[in-house]
Amino acid sequence: MVDVDPESFEVMVSEALDGIPVELGELMSNVAVTVDHDGGRPGLLGLYQGVPLTRRSRLYAGALPDRITIYRRAICAMCSSEAQVVEQVRRTVVHEVGHHFGIGDKRLRELGW
Repeated sequence: MVDVDPESFEVMVSEALDGIPVELGELMSNVAVTVDHDGGRPGLLGLYQGVPLTRRSRLYAGALPDRITIYRRAICAMCSSEAQVVEQVRRTVVHEVGHHFGIGDKRLRELGW
C-alpha cells in the first residue's frame, strides 16, 4: 500500500482529467468528478452514477449532475509506488469517463481500460 496524501491525490485526478483529449472533454456534459478519500466498497476504484450521454433524451433537462467518484484509499491499497498510483488513477478516470459516454464494462476491458 502507498499512502498518498489527499491533496496530492486530487492533483493526480485533475491531471488525469486534463489528459483526456480536448474533443472528448468538450462533449462531457453535466458531470461532476469527486474524490472519496476514505470510503468505497473493497476493490471498487471508481464509480459512475448517472445517465450516460447515449441514453439522454429531452426529458433529461434539469437533472442533477452525473457523478464520477474516485476512491483514494482503494487505489492506494493496490499500489506499491506513487508511480503506480498515478497510472491507476489515470486508468480509473478514463474508465469512469467511458461510462459517462455510454461504454459498458465489457467493452472498456476489451479496450484495455
